[in-house]
Amino acid sequence: MRNNWIVLLMTGLLVLVLAACGGSGNDRDTGTSEGGSGDSEGLEANIVTIATGGASGPYNIIGTTLADNYSTTFDVNSRTQTTGASAENLNLMADNKVEMAFVMSDALSQALNGEASFGEPLEGISQISNLYPNVVQIVARTDAGIETLEDLKGKRIAVGDQGSGVELNARALLNGNGITYDDLQVDYLGYAEASDGLNAGRIDAAFLTSGLPNASVLELSETLDINIVQVLPEHVDAIVDEHPYFVSLEIPAGTYDNDEAVPTAAVPNALVVSSDLSEDDVYKLTKEFFENLDTLANSHQAASEISLEHAQEGLIAPLHPGAERYFNEQ
Repeated sequence: MRNNWIVLLMTGLLVLVLAACGGSGNDRDTGTSEGGSGDSEGLEANIVTIATGGASGPYNIIGTTLADNYSTTFDVNSRTQTTGASAENLNLMADNKVEMAFVMSDALSQALNGEASFGEPLEGISQISNLYPNVVQIVARTDAGIETLEDLKGKRIAVGDQGSGVELNARALLNGNGITYDDLQVDYLGYAEASDGLNAGRIDAAFLTSGLPNASVLELSETLDINIVQVLPEHVDAIVDEHPYFVSLEIPAGTYDNDEAVPTAAVPNALVVSSDLSEDDVYKLTKEFFENLDTLANSHQAASEISLEHAQEGLIAPLHPGAERYFNEQ
């Protein structure tokens, strides 16, 4: 009888031990499955440098917030690099000097095809997403008497940093409407320098192409009488055959104390990434980007126009497999 009790006791203890072991194993399995693809883990890459643009532009403001998110979430050294914007960003990526970049679609198209300022096609560049529209904002001193593109002739005009996305689309828009740099007095100036030049009267107008609103234009509107030069739909129609990424758009009334909406042109922005980054890394970077759109929009209003719904529209570069994997899950 006593032996039977011993056998029963040993059997019960064995069942408890097995149950405990089984429960522990299930907890580990559940933890792995919840992570899906290890979302909470770090990245294979230790550095994620994001090429942006001028210090006061939307690229740099949004990019800085994104870099902070990446650093906190993945415990990596993520930072922004201020640049002359699109063309420089694409060359930096092709030279493996940055991992991610904000660029304009026109510059991206020219880089991949070896056109304009790109002597040969650039390689190693993939796309994560289409972003918000970059709006052509031609800002003029009111006393310069510039209302239309034709009025720019003979005036001193800032067209952006040489080779930048701003300069590339300024040249395309002007040339497509019968205006060349020979018709202007051209200065190659970024946002801040162009704003200073307008304030000081050294230039008459400036191309400040970016998301809305542009911080430099906002500051300028508080100290100087300015007007936004109209780019009419027919001006855009004149260049879309050669530059299909241009669209007509309006700058809403009140953006810069303007009483009425101003017709202009726009070019979509793109978020690109080095093709050398792994699928897992880009999946995680893409997921973090789209899950924090509210935070990015709080840093700059332009980011409020980024959406998952339109992320794959009008892609210029090949979609990175990591980004594709994220989109396929949604």
